[in-house]
Amino acid sequence: MLSLFLVGILTALVLLLFLSSWKRKNLPPGPVPWPLIGNLHQLDKSAPYKTFMELGEKYGEVFTIFFGPLPVVVLYGYDTLKDALIGQAEDFGGRAILPVFERLTHRQGLVFSNGLHWKEQRKFTLTTLRDFGMGKKSIEERVTEEAKFLVEFFQKKQGKPFNPMGRISAAVSNVICSIVFGDRFNTEDPTFQTLLRMINENVLFMGSHGFQVYNTYSYILRWLPGEHNNIFENARVLQAFLKGLIKDHIASRDPSCSRDFVDSFLNKINEDANKPNPNFTMDSLTYTTFNLFFAGTETTASTIRWAIKFMLMYPEIQEKVQKEIDSVLGPGKCPSLEDRARLPYTNAVIHEVQRVASIIPTGLPHAALHDISFRGYTIPKGTQIITLLHSSLYDKQFWEDTDHFNPNRFLDENGKFKKNDAHIPFGAGKRVCVGESLARMELFIFFITLLQKFTFEIPAGDSSSLKLADGGMRSLKPFNICAVERV
Repeated sequence: MLSLFLVGILTALVLLLFLSSWKRKNLPPGPVPWPLIGNLHQLDKSAPYKTFMELGEKYGEVFTIFFGPLPVVVLYGYDTLKDALIGQAEDFGGRAILPVFERLTHRQGLVFSNGLHWKEQRKFTLTTLRDFGMGKKSIEERVTEEAKFLVEFFQKKQGKPFNPMGRISAAVSNVICSIVFGDRFNTEDPTFQTLLRMINENVLFMGSHGFQVYNTYSYILRWLPGEHNNIFENARVLQAFLKGLIKDHIASRDPSCSRDFVDSFLNKINEDANKPNPNFTMDSLTYTTFNLFFAGTETTASTIRWAIKFMLMYPEIQEKVQKEIDSVLGPGKCPSLEDRARLPYTNAVIHEVQRVASIIPTGLPHAALHDISFRGYTIPKGTQIITLLHSSLYDKQFWEDTDHFNPNRFLDENGKFKKNDAHIPFGAGKRVCVGESLARMELFIFFITLLQKFTFEIPAGDSSSLKLADGGMRSLKPFNICAVERV
C-alpha cells in the first residue's frame, strides 16, 4: 500500500514538473500531455488528422500537442496557414527532419533537407523540370500519350468490373519518369508494379499513428520489429532500383547533350566536383530522384481515383461533365490546358475533388529553424510544425456545407470558374509542391480523356460509399468499376 502511495506521489511530481516546464515556454494552448507519452494516446489511430481537427475546434487557430516529451505546434484554418506560410514565409520555411526522414534520405535531396542544400536542390530541380517540359506543351503531349494508353487498357475490360488502381498509378508515374529518366516503363512489368505498390505503402505510412510513434521513440523502435521496417525496406529497394537507372545513364550519356533530369544532374555534379562540400553528389541525386518518383506518382494517382469514385457516386455530375466536354471538344479532340477556360464546370469538378479528397491532410511537417513569434506565442527552435491543410480545405469560413461534394461552389452566377483562396491542396509558401503545375495538368488531361471515352458505373452488388484506407494519406480502399465505352 505504501509503495503504491509513493508511486502515486512520484507520478504527480513528474506531471507537475512536466506541466510547469511546458507552460514556461509560452507555447500555444493545447490538451494536457501525459508524462513520457504526451498526447499520443489521444490520436485517432486510423486517421490522426481527425484528432487535429477536433483539437482545432476546441483550442483555436494555433495549438500545441505533445508527441512524447516533444511539443508539436499545429496551424489550423486558412487564415492561420496564410499568415504563417506566406506572411512569415522565411520563419515557417523549414522542414522537420524527423527520424523517419533522416533514415530515408540522410538530410539530402529535394524534400527532406534544409539550408543551402535544400535551396540549391529546389532551384535546380524547378529549372531543370521546366527545361524538360513541365508546364509546357511538350509535356502535355506526354500526358496525353499516357492517357491514351490508359484508355486502351480500360477498353480491353469491355465494360466488365475491374480495379483501376494499379494502372492509374503506372500512367501517372510514367509521366514523371519520362522527365526524370527520359523514358517510360512497361506498365505490365511486375517490377514496376511492385515499386508502385511500395510507394503506396510508404505514402500511407507517412503521417499515420505508427509514423508519429516511430518518430517519438525511434531510439527504441529502430531495433524492434514492426511495420516501420517494411517502410525502410521498401525505400532501400526503391533507391537501389534508382541507382541502377542512374548507373545506366552514366554509361550511355553524352555530357554535351542532356536527355533528361538525371543527365542534367550528372553534369551539375561534374561542374561542382571541385567545390568544398558540394551539394550536388551521387547521393543527393539518388535522394532527389527518390523524392520526385514518390511525389510524382501516388498523390496525383490517388486524386484521379477519387475523381472516378465521385463519378460513380454522382452520375448526374458525370453526365453534366460529359455534356460540357462533348459540346466543347467533341468525341475526338484531345484536351489541352488551353481548353480549361471553356470547360468551367469540368474544372470546378476537378477542384472539388481535390478539396473533398484532401489527399495529404497534414501536409509534410515543417520546423522552426529558429525561435518564432506567432500570434502572441513563441515557437521554440527545433519544434515540429504541422500545417493542417485539411483545415483549410474544410474551413467553414470559406466553404459552405464542407462535407458535401458540390462543384458549383467553384462557379459564379454566370457559370464561370471562380477561385477560392482556401483551396491549397499543394500547400503554400516556400515549401509548396514543386510539381503543382504538372499535377494540375495531369488531373485535367487524364480526367477529361477518361470521361470523353467512358461512362463509369458501379458493378452490380458493389457499394457506392466512400471507404478510406488507414494512414496519413486520405487514400481510398481498392474498389471496382465498370468503364462502359461511350458510343
